[in-house]
Amino acid sequence: MNLVATIIAIASLLSMVLALVSFWLPQMTPDYEKLSPYECGFDPLGSARLPFSLRFFLIAILFLLFDLEIALLLPLPWGDQLASPLTSFLWATLVLALLTLGLIYEWAQDGLEWAE
Repeated sequence: MNLVATIIAIASLLSMVLALVSFWLPQMTPDYEKLSPYECGFDPLGSARLPFSLRFFLIAILFLLFDLEIALLLPLPWGDQLASPLTSFLWATLVLALLTLGLIYEWAQDGLEWAE
């Protein structure tokens, strides 16, 4: 058996053993203290399970998307040194147009509004 197959077999066996042990080891009847939120040793003042606004997560994801877009478009000025600079320009234009259409759609659906 070669080295890669041995490593894959050991990793698979180890992960299966650890997954099985993780199901058998935990305590099956958790008590009230384990289920209560921890606030520096004090009794909790309110509910720790406050609902979050989904609009906040939508705006955070849109921010990450456009941040990634900037990172992908940063090497664009060096694209003119390629054999076909028009191809890299067209791809960048396509990416920008697609993201702009997505932003217009979100804006039209009032997905960027904070107030509900």
